[in-house]
Amino acid sequence: MGKPTGFKEYERETPGERPAGERVGDYREFLIQLPVARLREQGARCMDCGFPFCHTGCPLGNIIPDFNDLVYRDDWAGAIRVLHATNNFPEFTGRVCPAPCEEACVLGINEPPVTIKNMELAIIDRAFEEGWVRPEPPEVRTGMKVAVVGSGPAGLAVGHQLNRAGHLVTVFERADRVGGLLRYGIPDFKLEKWVIDRRLDLMEAEGVVFRTGVHVGYDITGDRLQAEFDAIVLCGGSARPRDLPIAGRDLGGVHYAMEFLSQQNKRVAGDAEAFSRHGWWFGPACGDIVAKDKHVVVIGGGDTGSDCVGTSNRQGARSVTQFELLPEPPAGRPANQPWPYWPMKLRTSSSHKEGCERQWSILTKRFEGDAGRVTGLKTVHVEWVAANGSRPQMREVPGSERTWPADLVLLAMGFVGPEREGIVAQLGLELDERGNVKASEDDYQTNVSGVFACGDMRRGQSLVVWAISEGREAARAVDRYLMGSTSLPTKGRGDLPRR
Repeated sequence: MGKPTGFKEYERETPGERPAGERVGDYREFLIQLPVARLREQGARCMDCGFPFCHTGCPLGNIIPDFNDLVYRDDWAGAIRVLHATNNFPEFTGRVCPAPCEEACVLGINEPPVTIKNMELAIIDRAFEEGWVRPEPPEVRTGMKVAVVGSGPAGLAVGHQLNRAGHLVTVFERADRVGGLLRYGIPDFKLEKWVIDRRLDLMEAEGVVFRTGVHVGYDITGDRLQAEFDAIVLCGGSARPRDLPIAGRDLGGVHYAMEFLSQQNKRVAGDAEAFSRHGWWFGPACGDIVAKDKHVVVIGGGDTGSDCVGTSNRQGARSVTQFELLPEPPAGRPANQPWPYWPMKLRTSSSHKEGCERQWSILTKRFEGDAGRVTGLKTVHVEWVAANGSRPQMREVPGSERTWPADLVLLAMGFVGPEREGIVAQLGLELDERGNVKASEDDYQTNVSGVFACGDMRRGQSLVVWAISEGREAARAVDRYLMGSTSLPTKGRGDLPRR
């Protein structure tokens, strides 16, 4: 702890944002980083709190007080060593993680918490600028071959760790570019894709092999993978979006959010025409989806829905309305979700600030259309009633029916598990009660020997930071399976000793 009184002297300060009227005209990232002197002040706010609960809030177990202290001391090279010890890709989490570590910050009990997420981003961006992040190929190869299926954050973390352990890693991706939802789910205004490519270049220089355009289970079978590789790690994500099977669902203009978001990411990359051939992840062709001059309704109040709002505004929507089935949460931490737990409180994203009408406790009853195209939808307000300590039950409010104009409806209601066809069926993998691939947190191994699963494919829809964490833990389990023991770090301990 470099400055014991830092949390008393400095107020919490977060990065600035480009003006909303400016940033909706492009797809560049919207944050404006703080100057170094003020970043050091933010590092000084980290307390010598005895037991750093931020460690438990972070799924990666990042050694947060150490890198905050090093930033305050202006030792940025030391800070990136500590950060990289537990987090393979801080340039991703520093941009898109919701920062559960900050909600668990001890200072956050009665003051604004330390700006941990932005500190991560500042450290890794400085490290790349200074040339401190360089390829680190393993000195010795084991000769063991590992197939990683899926190149999202879990697959990249698995590949990164196992390659550093000396194994020969091949990452298979069915899309035309590597990155999974980092590439085709998160809009460029939150994560520009050169950030991904920069890291991929390093991984390739370290020896990781990427094979794109290979749909495992179809272009290459499970039997063939088992014959050619010593271990298989499934990181295919939770790729089945939740549907809304109500009247009018088949009308034109009603789409899954990922069809819309992925298509725009492809436009930014210069190859949107791929969607005339296939839709989201090789599904049926979904055509050209554009919000310009349309009344857009986004059904779903989470991060994916927010991304649809920001993308619709950039495309020139006439209006954007976002529906959420649950009640509007409180502005502060609810009494039944005390520190250090993650609170369900009102969160306003940068996309919401750009223009959006948010509606709470609203249920869509049916879509209406004309000539095969959606023209509106009918809704009813609901209330959530709990009786005798039971879970709240939804009840429609009489007389609250309403019709909304809608030329484009985007379904952003989450995901319901991995695809069950293809590799999952071919290998005969067991599923858990939620429909995810069944694998224990102890060893991440499925019911088939030598086949492992991690990330959203195993735990269900979750965060990028959880995917990286599971990828690291699964890599450790695979290394132990192949070699009988492992030197890869466990959660929160890192690749470097603590100071």
